[in-house]
Amino acid sequence: MSAQDATDRAGSVTATAPSERDPFHTLGDVPVRGGGLRVARAGPRPAEADAVVLAVHGLTGSHLAYRTIARELDQRGGMSVLVPDLRGRGQSAALPGPYGHAVNVADLLAVLDDAGVERAVLVGHSSGAYAVALLAAEHPERVAAVVLLDGGVPFPTADQDQAFDDVLEHLVSRVRAPYVSVNQCLSLWRVHPALRREWNDDMEAYVRYDLMAGKPGAIRSVVREEVVVAETRDVIADETIRAAIDRVAAPVHLVLAPRGLFDADPVLSRPVVAAFAAAHPDASIEEIPHINHYTMVLGTTGPRRVAAIIEEAARAAITT
Repeated sequence: MSAQDATDRAGSVTATAPSERDPFHTLGDVPVRGGGLRVARAGPRPAEADAVVLAVHGLTGSHLAYRTIARELDQRGGMSVLVPDLRGRGQSAALPGPYGHAVNVADLLAVLDDAGVERAVLVGHSSGAYAVALLAAEHPERVAAVVLLDGGVPFPTADQDQAFDDVLEHLVSRVRAPYVSVNQCLSLWRVHPALRREWNDDMEAYVRYDLMAGKPGAIRSVVREEVVVAETRDVIADETIRAAIDRVAAPVHLVLAPRGLFDADPVLSRPVVAAFAAAHPDASIEEIPHINHYTMVLGTTGPRRVAAIIEEAARAAITT
């Protein structure tokens, strides 16, 4: 079922009117291998928009990672924003494997095709940045511009096996962790080093959406563990995927957070960014002050500036 027709048709679609807090008009299912990929839309229908933005969340995220940014873009007007729950996450959690960014690319193409979109501005956060870079590299005709949010850039992994194990231990433990209640999970996220100073309604909605219903003590994230394994391996060990941005011809905008997952060291180090800048002299690179990897998309100042960068990329694409 078409996500863009979700306000007019019945079935497996939940139609919702946008509100001051929630910018998404609809949640619809786009046919992909194994079932339906859940897609949210903010702003006008793609056919009625000046530009279309396809935004892709990170490894353990959902479309609600873009709730704040989508609201900002909706207020600016003229842009249709499509945001899927990637396979194995959110309300696409039941979709079967195999998983990984090559499969994500096929699913994202299905989203564009279903919406009748020939070219879009691709936005990817964290691991999602590698997915949009791969899409842009392999299907340049579908891409107006690429906006990478704290990801999508190849980084050195001297010991790939150790790096893979370290990242996996952290991420898998999060998706496996059981909670006594939703409130217990929320209380833990509220004191997370990266979120505690900017906790807001969008962050709470994001956390609630990620949780699987269950008995007390058995409430967990809906994220499939196999997804975490597959996409972590892609970013660390698959050269075709981790360096896909080197093959992208469309305009590239790299947006950085000076602080990382735990409000400390950045996700992309200065040497990594310097190497990218040297290899991509035409790329636009901007660091947004006073934000971290999470508040880039779910904070206050970060999403406002990210939305402006996306709008600038879209407007430039319209005029070329």
